[in-house]
Parts: sequence; structure tokens; C-alpha cells
Amino acid sequence: MKTGRLEAFSDGVLAIIITIMVLGMSAPEGYTFEALKPILPIFLTYVLSFVYLGIYWNNHHHLLQAVNKVNGKILWANLNLLFWLSLLPFATDWMGKNHFEDNPTAIYGTVLFMAAIAFKILVYCVIKNEGKESNVGKVYKKDKRMNLSLFLYFAGVVISFFFPIVSLIVYLVVALMWVVPDRRIEKTINE
Repeated sequence: MKTGRLEAFSDGVLAIIITIMVLGMSAPEGYTFEALKPILPIFLTYVLSFVYLGIYWNNHHHLLQAVNKVNGKILWANLNLLFWLSLLPFATDWMGKNHFEDNPTAIYGTVLFMAAIAFKILVYCVIKNEGKESNVGKVYKKDKRMNLSLFLYFAGVVISFFFPIVSLIVYLVVALMWVVPDRRIEKTINE
């Protein structure tokens, strides 16, 4: 199977996730800038989650550009990734409305951690299908950034029970690590 339907479906799901997330934000009753202060945590959490969804969309797009064909395992691995990403609106809303308290921050980190594992599984399935010497196989042979991200997400979840704000910084650092898409795929495709 070609990747077109998988990409289109994933793009649609991600668009719906972003829509659900933004619909979870409500304007304050007041008309002054002071009225915005109580919803600032909600807005900041939305921005972080939007950046994360953008990162996943971008890296997903890059990954599938290097794929020649998909199989059932890749389809299920992709659904696994979309499942975890679909929980981001809930985690975003809960953490933002509770002003970064420990439990919501831990759940937010857990969703990020599980989405990262799901992406790693998707990459594994693609490599298994395409071969270790494929473009994707060469790029992800030793992916230190992906493994470091998993470690930082896990650490962020643990830290959230003691210092939730530090966890947010950890989650932000991981996002900054991934803001620039993995250019190794572009390089291997263009060779």
C-alpha cells in the first residue's frame, strides 16, 4: 500500500485534535487584560501542546516521505501514535485549568512519554518493513535524540510529583529539541 491514505488520515486526525484543543479554551467574562490572568496557564499549556502537535505532524510527514509502502503493522503503529496524541487535549485542559499541579502535570508528561514511545514503535515498524539499509533505517539506526526525549519525559513525570514547574521546563526543553525537523531524512531522500 502507498502512504497517501495514511498521511491524509493522520493529517485529518491531527487537525481534529488541534480543533478540540482550541475549543477547550474559553474567553474570560471580563474585558480587561486583568481578566486574562486566570486563563494564562490554560493558554500557555495550549501553546506548548500546539507546538508538540506541530512537531509530531512535521516529523510524521518527514518519516512518511522516506517510506515506499505501508503494511498492517505500520497502520496499527500509526493508530497507536494517533491514540496517544488524541489524549493531548484532555491532558492540556486538565493541566492548564489546575495551574500546573502535580497530578495533571504527571498525566500530561505521561501522554507525551507514551506518544514518543508510539512514534518510536512506528519508526521501528517502518524500518522492519523497509529494511535496515533503507533511508529510514539509516537515519534512525542510532537515534540519540529520540532516546534522550524518552528519558527526559520519564524524568519529567517523576519530577512532577515534587516540582511540577521543573517538569514543565523539562517538557519545554524536549519540545525545543524537536522544533527543527529531522533533516537527516531530507538528506537521505535527496541523495
